[in-house]
Amino acid sequence: MREYEVKSVHVGQPKQMENYEKKIWSAIDKKATDQDIFLSYTGLEGDAQANLIHHGGPDKALCLYSEEHYSYWNDELGLDFAAAAFGENVTLQGLTEPEVHIGDVFKWGEAKIQVTQPRQPCFKLAIKHGVPEMVLKVQQTGYTGFYCRVLQEGRVSVRDRFVLERQDDGGITIALANQIMFHDKLNLDGARRILAVEALSASWRETLSKR
Repeated sequence: MREYEVKSVHVGQPKQMENYEKKIWSAIDKKATDQDIFLSYTGLEGDAQANLIHHGGPDKALCLYSEEHYSYWNDELGLDFAAAAFGENVTLQGLTEPEVHIGDVFKWGEAKIQVTQPRQPCFKLAIKHGVPEMVLKVQQTGYTGFYCRVLQEGRVSVRDRFVLERQDDGGITIALANQIMFHDKLNLDGARRILAVEALSASWRETLSKR
């Protein structure tokens, strides 16, 4: 049984972003918490999203990102990124995009969660860090992180490890899904393989079905 260490847990509320000419609201600026916190079907207690069309909802209740990527971004951009720099709810150690599959189920504290899709970075990530090409860089590297839905509500904390309970037999890793979505758009057989995964989020199912 594979387990993964939770490095930090973060929540945040929407607020107006700084250093931008337009009024943009976002909850990408999250703060760490070491308290036991309730994870519901819509997300962590104390967390929210400003744009519910593209963020949040049952398929994207929880955003996760790998700690391993931070050293790359710091070297690449000359910045001092720390946990939650990508607006994730959970920073994990050892669980990267080539290893996690859409449909995988994890136990976290009292809760159970299921991977639904890669995280698709939006322009607010570029605004937050002052790097205009940030979205493209995330797509090119495949260091996107991923979203999960909540199958079982419960209390969770940074002290609870992620335990893999069931690996999806579809074999669609987050890395492969990113490759087909962003770089191999003519691979319709690959798109059909992704669509065959029952746990796939509704938004990705719509996009790939149209393709």
